[in-house]
Amino acid sequence: MIYFLTACALLLHLLFWGVGLALWVTPGRWRRFWPVFCAPMGIMLQSLVVWAGAYADLPGTDAYGRWSELVPAVLLAGAWWRFDMGRSVAGWRSVRRFWGVGLAMAVCLILLVGPLSRTAKSLTTASLGSCDAADYAAGARVLQEFAHSDRSGFIGLTEVVSVRSADNFFDFWLRLNHFTPSALIALNGSVLGLAPYRITGLLTAVLMVLTLPLVYWLARTLVQLRPWAAVAVGLLYGLSPVTWYAVYHVATGQLIAAQAIALLTWGGVVLWRQRADWARGLALGGVLFAGYALVLGAYNFILLVCLVPAAAFAGGWALWRGETRRLARWLALMLVPLVLAGLVQAERVAGLIERFSLFKQYDFGWHIPVLSPEGWLGMVGDERLGALGGGARWLLMGAAVAMMLAGLIVAVRRRSVAAWAVVCLTVPILIGYGILEERGAWLGTNASYDAYKLFSVFFPGLLAGFCGWMTFFSSSRPVVRGIALAFGVLVLVLNLHAAYRFGSQMASDPLVVDRELAAVQKLETMPAVDSLNMNVDDGWARLWANSFLLHRAQYFPIHTYEGRLNSALKGDWDLNGGLIRVKVPDAEGCVVLNATYSAVNTHSPHYLRAEFGDGWFQMERLPRFPTRWRWSMGAASLRVHNPQARALRVIVWLKTRGVIARNLDVFVGSRPCGSVRVGADLKLVELPEISVPPGDSVVELRCHEPPGPAGPGDARTLGFVAYSIELDVLSEGVPAEK
Repeated sequence: MIYFLTACALLLHLLFWGVGLALWVTPGRWRRFWPVFCAPMGIMLQSLVVWAGAYADLPGTDAYGRWSELVPAVLLAGAWWRFDMGRSVAGWRSVRRFWGVGLAMAVCLILLVGPLSRTAKSLTTASLGSCDAADYAAGARVLQEFAHSDRSGFIGLTEVVSVRSADNFFDFWLRLNHFTPSALIALNGSVLGLAPYRITGLLTAVLMVLTLPLVYWLARTLVQLRPWAAVAVGLLYGLSPVTWYAVYHVATGQLIAAQAIALLTWGGVVLWRQRADWARGLALGGVLFAGYALVLGAYNFILLVCLVPAAAFAGGWALWRGETRRLARWLALMLVPLVLAGLVQAERVAGLIERFSLFKQYDFGWHIPVLSPEGWLGMVGDERLGALGGGARWLLMGAAVAMMLAGLIVAVRRRSVAAWAVVCLTVPILIGYGILEERGAWLGTNASYDAYKLFSVFFPGLLAGFCGWMTFFSSSRPVVRGIALAFGVLVLVLNLHAAYRFGSQMASDPLVVDRELAAVQKLETMPAVDSLNMNVDDGWARLWANSFLLHRAQYFPIHTYEGRLNSALKGDWDLNGGLIRVKVPDAEGCVVLNATYSAVNTHSPHYLRAEFGDGWFQMERLPRFPTRWRWSMGAASLRVHNPQARALRVIVWLKTRGVIARNLDVFVGSRPCGSVRVGADLKLVELPEISVPPGDSVVELRCHEPPGPAGPGDARTLGFVAYSIELDVLSEGVPAEK
């Protein structure tokens, strides 16, 4: 229940921030439809308040977050008085016309949050694979707890956090990274009294649901669908695997950019259709400013293409009718709000070139399957967006293409402006999507990831354009109406099936910020722990550990993510968070947080460092549990570094079993140190005592018997499995205890 209550609180809080501003900026002709604009206005206003707080050098949203509630309250009070909200058409009665959209939002929110609520009993964040959630949470803590001038802990660790012109972690968020998602997490977390890791995933789900009114609005005003057909398009957006993929990979910035582009597209088309004079341009200025501000804050690199549908609409009409002066005036009116938004967020504009240079340097993302026409309508085969198998795919593809073309043809025959709107909403984006997919296939890069991002941020307009066939719902011909309704039911059922697949995967096998990982933040409360080497194997856990420890200097052995460079390991403590743990005998030299995470003082006279060497398969884990393990290929090794001037006596405790019972021979370098019997049942085994010389050594564990087959469906040959490896360094003359 806590998940649903918190999701509702986040949704209502964002809407509260947007109500007053939406009333002020919605053009007079459209003011009775102000509820459509509440969500993007609330998101934009929260983002700008945090932006202003950062440049005012305020000590984070924890200090001013609740006081900032006065901003939307004053705007709402002013709008209540100015527009007579109790009685006028622009008042609360306007909300009633959107009850269908509200119902669709409620249904989608319940369906989205349900699987999240099953990942853990208490509020936390989970993901199907992407580590973006941890990155957003780190930015949220920066904005929540630090002032812009603060350079303490990790924030000012230049050798680790430098990215292009940003030499501190705070400026990295203001200039280069996705600022607005972290700003929303910070402000809402401060107001609700919740840490970033508790609300990052939920806020992403809420942001997707808050996009539904804009999808409805594009379908209603640009594609000119009837109200209930437009509600159906909004519902389809809320159930689509395209959007669920974004939510369950915690792509918060992507969903904010989708709202921004929907605003800009609608504003640009309306401005052209209203003859693009200066009075109407001024009236739409607030809507356009909000769109640009959201693009700059969330996905500033999308700025270069965010006007493609609107520009295609205006440019096409201008070329057809020879209205070049009108087009120039339209372009000027569209760019004035951009200039104003750019002046407010100058750092984001300045960081554009650097952002694109980073894209050239790193091949971000992973491969995502190509979406064909049936996939555009959400008819996919699995939660990875893979296509349906067999002949069903081709039948559905043909049906989808036929229905989309039929809707467009009818609009053309009616000489409706909606026909040109459909073309402009879809064709330019599909061309770009196809080019990126082809580029990825040709070069062998992750350009399919970029293609998906492009598709998803334009998806509100794309989906509205794809669903022009819904006009047949009100056809006077029973056969036509029946075909449209049957196809609509099929699309809805297959989208619900995809949602079920996503929900099942999220409920059973997500990456989760569990209690053991969240316990890492206890190290921030220990004055003795002032700097750490982040020896955490798993990328998800390492990024979250970084976000939990921002008040401490941190050093990474590998390049973890932007703003977390690899460097010399200068920390006074090692954070161990994998299967390998080092335990030293002096009480002040070791902090054991739980079965997975511990810290070791690098200044201890018994300190050493260990990591996996050769001969191991990849890490495996038990879904929804912290249990992890690695199988050996036969002989497997550990790399051990002893910085002391003397050899250290070490007992290795191995929680293990074999495919069959076998002997395990232990070597340090080429020197045999004895053997131990490993059974087929899991148990804790004490290996023979070893002596680790100064410097770098290799501890090798050799299976006396050859490795055996893993079992049906697994082609590997396995030796033994390691569930945990503890190196217990002994004091002189003190026996090991377990």
